[in-house]
Amino acid sequence: MLASLRSAAVFGVDAYPVHIEVDVSFGLPHFTMVGLPDATVRESRDRVRSAIRNSGFAFPPHRITVNLAPADVRKAGSSFDLPIALGLLATSGELTRRAIDDTVVLGELSLDGAINGIRGVLPIAVAARRLGLRRLLLPPHNAAEASVVDGLDVCVARSLPEALDALNRPDQAERAGRTTLPATAAAPTDGDLAEVRGQLLARRALEVAAAGGHNLLLSGPPGAGKTMLARRLAGILPPLSFDEALECTAIHSVAGTLPPGTGLLGARPFRAPHHTISNVALVGGGAIPRPGEISLAHNGVLFLDEMPEFDRRVLEVLRQPLEEGRVTIARAARTAVFPARFVLVAAMNPCPCGFLGDERRPCRCTPIQVVKYRGRLSGPLRDRLDLIVDVAAVPVDLITDTASGEPTAAVRERVCAARARQHARHGASGARTNRDLRGAAVPRFCAPDAKGRALLRAAIERLGLSARGYDRVLKVSRTIADLAGVDGVRSEHVAEAIQYRLVE
Repeated sequence: MLASLRSAAVFGVDAYPVHIEVDVSFGLPHFTMVGLPDATVRESRDRVRSAIRNSGFAFPPHRITVNLAPADVRKAGSSFDLPIALGLLATSGELTRRAIDDTVVLGELSLDGAINGIRGVLPIAVAARRLGLRRLLLPPHNAAEASVVDGLDVCVARSLPEALDALNRPDQAERAGRTTLPATAAAPTDGDLAEVRGQLLARRALEVAAAGGHNLLLSGPPGAGKTMLARRLAGILPPLSFDEALECTAIHSVAGTLPPGTGLLGARPFRAPHHTISNVALVGGGAIPRPGEISLAHNGVLFLDEMPEFDRRVLEVLRQPLEEGRVTIARAARTAVFPARFVLVAAMNPCPCGFLGDERRPCRCTPIQVVKYRGRLSGPLRDRLDLIVDVAAVPVDLITDTASGEPTAAVRERVCAARARQHARHGASGARTNRDLRGAAVPRFCAPDAKGRALLRAAIERLGLSARGYDRVLKVSRTIADLAGVDGVRSEHVAEAIQYRLVE
């Protein structure tokens, strides 16, 4: 007796269909699984057996063969438990249909027959709609994210008997409601910019970075407020659009970091990995590639505190994602591409002890130690940082001052206005922000006036700007002009952009 059901799996952030074929034949009791299953999938034999028995059904005492097609692609995860169990029930007559081609079935089984949530449901829902499959049977844990995709009939089942009833009587199955993006943006959870004392230059750099999507390095002594500033950057970024929220939610769904019951993410991601992170954990990877921290920060902020303490090899893998906005992970059979368009905010001390240039505390480091410490950031990586800001220690009178600074909401309003100008100007160029401008679009949209060109020429000669550095100064100048509400790039905009590359 043969039964066939539809399921799906995820490779990278894209899903592909998987056919579950269950054959029960006479012979000595034996459970065989083929189709390149990994250890997690092979372990489903024991979960399925216990779930069927503890749900009050009879487990077939015969030879069982389960095929996961296509057989040349390795399968991973526990999402095949439910379709395998339903296939076995179909061969014994409990499920009235032996071939179910109109429904994608997903779910992990507990030993008592309960259905647990799984990873990657949103990419699977998108792929199902693309393939013309309009019905999904899922755990309640994942119903909200699947309901984001329009035109899908999302049915939920909390246990194996409920899943059986949903397939036998589809008209009576429990449906999930439609999920949409929240009407209002999520409030920042990491504090308000009004809490920051002083640091006018750093606050301005933060605003420029948010408006143009530029990368930022904050350098200063301990306790100057670098981490405090970085954690408030996500709050001044514009609200997520529907497409951006869909991208972020899909990545977090695949990684398993999506909170239970979440439909679309409403706030921009903020990721702050520890400096002991490996290069694979940062960019993603594994036998079956999973997204890393830079992809989890897509459309949000990646904060690297104490950047020189990160391993040199870990930092160098950031070069390509910072330029291209994605990371490509190649494997022998397939290649996975993860989106990684984020705003990088890094913080570092000026020297190992942290007090170089501090007027109140003397530096104890030798010149060789200072050079070695700063050399942990390679020239090519530093060249990819658009803004480098010296964050000085806050004076005592400002620390004790109770007056509030400009709040996050006011800064965010200016950032949103600048982003709107960019979207209207770039049009068909495909660039979301000034940072994304490429090739001929840079001189077309960022060309300065005559005085600005003279300043740039002098900066190239005196500062030794590379071609990449030149382009980045132009892009930052364009962002500063957008914040000022000016159509053309003027010399004062170029001068401010150049000052952000003066700190060594």
